[in-house]
Amino acid sequence: MESIHHRRIDNATVARRVGRARSRSIKADSKQALLRLALSMVDLTTLEGADSPGRVQALCRKAIRPFPEMPDLPSTAAVCVYPTMVPVARRALEGSSVRLAAVATAFPSGQSPLPIRLEEVRRTVELGADEIDMVIARGAFLAGEHDRVFDEIASVKEAAGSATLKVILETGELGTLDNVATASHLAIAAGADFIKTSTGKVSPAATMDVGLVMLTAIREHYLATGEAVGMKPAGGIRTAKQALHWLVLVAETLGKGWMTPERFRFGASSLVGDLLHQLARLSDGHYPSPQRFSVD
Repeated sequence: MESIHHRRIDNATVARRVGRARSRSIKADSKQALLRLALSMVDLTTLEGADSPGRVQALCRKAIRPFPEMPDLPSTAAVCVYPTMVPVARRALEGSSVRLAAVATAFPSGQSPLPIRLEEVRRTVELGADEIDMVIARGAFLAGEHDRVFDEIASVKEAAGSATLKVILETGELGTLDNVATASHLAIAAGADFIKTSTGKVSPAATMDVGLVMLTAIREHYLATGEAVGMKPAGGIRTAKQALHWLVLVAETLGKGWMTPERFRFGASSLVGDLLHQLARLSDGHYPSPQRFSVD
């Protein structure tokens, strides 16, 4: 692995740029289009010990048609489940445009031997997953074992074959924005198709400061190589307003080419309810009951 270099992160500059993105006003005639776009970027996710076939099937139906009363709304980008639920989700999503993602590599800890993690990835793809969300070994990264982390990501990329690989940095455990930048560049160099903030199991999760650092790493890689890498913030994004702030940040940092589910995703199931709530209000002029939009 070549040495990973990046300019040291100026935390105050990052905070100022994020503050500007949050303060941007969005014209009313653009808001509905952006809310629809955000909905189409969601990885609708269930990663609980109590997951059942029925819950996963209901989630898949929700992903395909988020709100039956507004059938013109887009489907979500993907459904994300544990590997054991991939066959159930595969059947439920058949014939739809919704992609099937699965977490792997001993999610969320990443603490199992590499051969076991690689076998899990291969098996999950064989079962029908279109995308693999892997976790890096944060302990190894924080111990300075960057070559090991790089090699493990590259091995998972190979094991995933044609599946899209999203590499979860678990930024809440990395400590500094400099570490986030280093981990972002490392994951991209090792073959990540997307870099993702968090498992959703650790706090803080997807902060916009972290997001800007990751988006900047993607921009630097694109300018240097012409290769486009995606970004997925996950954890803590619950409101349409937050989603719009993220879209402003993406547009300002990477441009229109990233304003698509092929290059940007939200890992935020609870976000869908508020997006639908706001879209219904824009459609008929009043706020409907939130119970109409529950994920379950």
